Amino acid sequence: MNTQQLTDTARAMVADDKGILAMDESTPTCDKRFAKLGIPKNAETRRIYRGMIVSTPGLGESISGAILYDETIRQQTEDGSSFVKALTDAGIIPGIKVDAGAKDLAAHPGEKITEGLDGLRARLAKYVEIGARFAKWRAVISIGDGIPSRGCIEANAQGLARYAALSQEAGLVPIVEPEVLMDGDHTLERCYEVTEESLHTVFDQLYRQRVMLEGMILKPNMVLPGLQCPHQNSVDEVADATIACFLRAVPAAVPGVTFLSGGQSSELASARLNAMNVKFKSQVPWELSFSFARAIQQPAMGIWGGDSANKEAAQKSLYHRAKCNRDARRGEYNAAMEEA
Repeated sequence: MNTQQLTDTARAMVADDKGILAMDESTPTCDKRFAKLGIPKNAETRRIYRGMIVSTPGLGESISGAILYDETIRQQTEDGSSFVKALTDAGIIPGIKVDAGAKDLAAHPGEKITEGLDGLRARLAKYVEIGARFAKWRAVISIGDGIPSRGCIEANAQGLARYAALSQEAGLVPIVEPEVLMDGDHTLERCYEVTEESLHTVFDQLYRQRVMLEGMILKPNMVLPGLQCPHQNSVDEVADATIACFLRAVPAAVPGVTFLSGGQSSELASARLNAMNVKFKSQVPWELSFSFARAIQQPAMGIWGGDSANKEAAQKSLYHRAKCNRDARRGEYNAAMEEA
């Protein structure tokens, strides 16, 4: 394991106020989003759409890394360049989602466990050959009546830690993603409790599996009320709760926290990230960054709609959303930017 290389890559992923673009939707998820917009669901359409993303002019100004899916990392742009090469040429570090998705956790109704550890060492070696420099594994924690259970939290934390150790062994920076889902009517305070417990458990397991914290990235949820909660807290209250929670649970050795959007609107995700950086950027030990998927992609996907005539307008939307989030990292984002 090349510890210096892992550390350098992890730092580069959160450097210069840039963030990570998540474009690692599974085929069923991507097809589901296409279906809602009337876009044909097939491998070629997915290739064209993702090729549009990686070839967006100026994307590397705001994006430091891009998370790809197994199908995507093997595809090419219209001019025959691999997506990995197109990203690298744009100054964007290519990465790969390596988990096999969340499945029902036996004996735990309503809870999930992420699978994919079997054969992972060999798959990681292959992705390194293709050109990936980091990996991602997502675990999901639901809040509801009697859940999450301790068993669910521990099982997912163990999976994340074992994946992270294997990734570092292969020379890949692991993005560790324990996501407390927004679904439900729980309060911000309840999300805080579950997020803190989950993070403490994850870092305990990372320590037990000898994962080098300097060579990893944390991709967590923000501390938010559930989508169905009657009281939706202000942007500043979310920022305060999120940072208070993380200061109690995330070691200073971690180079960066790259928040997931998790179903937030594009504008709200940017505003909340901005508030955290305005209030706390100089007070926390880690970079406060982003690793958004829908919050960057969704507006552009709607503009594109499967029509090549809309490519340029869609790319401008992608560029705009990425830039808004770079501005949020600087604490310079405001709603007026959405009118531009």
